[in-house]
Amino acid sequence: MPRIREVKNLVVPPPEIWHLANGIPVYETNLGTQDILKLDMVFYAGRPYERKKLASRCAAALMREGTKQHTSAELAETIDYYGGTLSMPISMDMAGVQLHTLTKHFDKLLPLVTEIVSEPTFPQEELDSFVVRNKQRLQVDLSKNDFVAYRKFTELLFGSDHPYGFNSYAETYEAILRDDLVTHFKENYTSGNCMIFLSGKTNEAVRRMLDEQLGQAIAKGERRHVGGLPVNHEPQRLHEPMPDTVQKAVRIGCHLFNRNHPDYNGMYVLNTILGGYFGSRLMTNIREEKGYTYNIYSSHEAMLHGGYFYVGTEVGNEFVDKTIQEIYVEMEKLQQDLVDDDEMAMVKNYLLGTLLTNLDGPFNIAEVVKTFVSEGLELKAFEELAAAIKSITAEEVRELARKYFSKKDMWEVVV
Repeated sequence: MPRIREVKNLVVPPPEIWHLANGIPVYETNLGTQDILKLDMVFYAGRPYERKKLASRCAAALMREGTKQHTSAELAETIDYYGGTLSMPISMDMAGVQLHTLTKHFDKLLPLVTEIVSEPTFPQEELDSFVVRNKQRLQVDLSKNDFVAYRKFTELLFGSDHPYGFNSYAETYEAILRDDLVTHFKENYTSGNCMIFLSGKTNEAVRRMLDEQLGQAIAKGERRHVGGLPVNHEPQRLHEPMPDTVQKAVRIGCHLFNRNHPDYNGMYVLNTILGGYFGSRLMTNIREEKGYTYNIYSSHEAMLHGGYFYVGTEVGNEFVDKTIQEIYVEMEKLQQDLVDDDEMAMVKNYLLGTLLTNLDGPFNIAEVVKTFVSEGLELKAFEELAAAIKSITAEEVRELARKYFSKKDMWEVVV
């Protein structure tokens, strides 16, 4: 068995930062041994920035479905021919364009990416197909307890009109017009709303192509900012029946904060102890000892304008009340008792090992850089997180549990 070593030197290799002609910052991680590249463009173009519900998601999905010069089939065929992959990830706050390619084919694929982010046509027939597909998928998803529970939980927590809280329905998709996508694109896919993260084996030719293409094509514009987003503050409990189901989905949680909050690093550790890994308190008690569920977990979701904590599981109908009771028992134990040294050491090693894997290779490093920079943090925040994991005490964990795990502050949804 290999000797267990302490994880040290958790430092993010600093990227080289430079700017395109239109002012877009480029964070370049020039590392690796293989001639491959990852181009990752991030736009502040998520839900808080849309004028109509679902405009951000629909626009992000349909940008690749046709430009002024190429149809969706031509774009897909060319990218496939050169062995590249193109994805359009979207989160609550941001929309992205990711290209993986061999360095030698970058000159063939970058012009297509440039077209997608500068002149998408949003063809009506593609929008119609997108609406039909998503209405069908939604109909299937709405028969799943866990899907409905997540929707109900976030809607109660934030409010049905809040960007983080509203839910989509068939009529929401039907209400989307092509003009909504065009408006959303013009307002948000601008130089001021964009960051670029380049990683892999880069060179001067790659930099020059980026500036010649994206530095010219993306329209100039100022960064858009969102005002205060009011949320619901009175905890609620909702039990919604789903006919013909043998299990119930449970969500229990509360409002939290984004990565900028001073308690974020400590909560990162506390959440892991409670339900953030396979050896967690919830898993040990409710899965292994009681046998109420196959899977139970807790999570802290951090967005730009807030965040939330929740425990999630699916259990047999006869075990719902007992499971909820045990979830609160584990929260109360963390408020009352100190975590012992062995458990603290286990969790710290697990988390530090996770951070270590995040620094394995240029693409992972660039992902860390993107996460922190796009959320308005300096890269030293990663090192501060590692230092906080190493230094946090059992007393500090207990104080955080007392501060954030009060039963009276928890929303509760059972579907």
